[in-house]
Amino acid sequence: MSDRLRAAAALGLASSLVATLSLRGAQEVADPKYTPVIAHPEYAADAGPVVLVDRVHHTFHAQEEHFALFAGLLRRDGYRVTGLDAPLTADALAPADVLVIVNALASSDPREWTLPTSPAFSSEEIAAVRTWVHEGGSLLLIADHMPAPGAAEGLGRAFGVAFMNGFAIVEAEWDPLVFRRADATLRAHPITDGRASRERVESVVTFVSGHAFRALDAHVRPLLVFGRDVVSINPQRAWIFDASTPRVSVEGWLQGAAVEAGAGRVVILGEAAMFAAQLVGPRRIPTGLNRPGAPENLPLLLNTMRWLSRAPGF
Repeated sequence: MSDRLRAAAALGLASSLVATLSLRGAQEVADPKYTPVIAHPEYAADAGPVVLVDRVHHTFHAQEEHFALFAGLLRRDGYRVTGLDAPLTADALAPADVLVIVNALASSDPREWTLPTSPAFSSEEIAAVRTWVHEGGSLLLIADHMPAPGAAEGLGRAFGVAFMNGFAIVEAEWDPLVFRRADATLRAHPITDGRASRERVESVVTFVSGHAFRALDAHVRPLLVFGRDVVSINPQRAWIFDASTPRVSVEGWLQGAAVEAGAGRVVILGEAAMFAAQLVGPRRIPTGLNRPGAPENLPLLLNTMRWLSRAPGF
């Protein structure tokens, strides 16, 4: 492809991405019709582990209207789910078995999505979460596209990963991304293998809003690994792309990983919609657990939480 054609293709992709992602920010609603049955609940109703969902760090997906499905699914699996509206301290985390953080942003201006990205967490909060995990707590940390990876960079590094503050896509076919066991982009782990055939996951779908991260040490076990065609597009301002926007190959980088840190456990994901069920844009496109062709995202979600909560067999 000539440089001129490559530039034209990049500009066309940029226009599509801006339109789509802007819709996801402005016209994204929960899918009220997605109410899957959990055939084999892990815990008796309201008798399972305590899950705290961070709501103090401007976490868009933790708002009731956007992540209610996630909380509802966990409650139907027996978990006791509640919001955390206080800074992350030892006292705040003490009642929790699992802490969930989704798309945390800085308190200074959560709507300012231009570089440089301000950190979402203070050094004291990062230290408190790290200590809590090493003493036996479990963390599910999810960050979508820029600026969420930049905002959560410090917390990611505390558990051995480095986030790239961009948008991870395949430029030719940018949405969705499919990770498959058959081509080793989906890796074996108790989370993906499950405890029985009905829990085994063969493929997982993620969406254009994600980012790429890399492991910094051997304790990080890959779950979702990018193939050769995936790049990270790294704009100065979120959703603004052109032919000159930096692009970096992220082949071999991760969009999902599991970590055992001291006595605790951590799952890190570079995309949030995979565990939500949303209707996006004026055509109300199913995006997430409700997406046709993504039936195994639900068992992945259940396996993830059961591994984090140390359900029997995990």
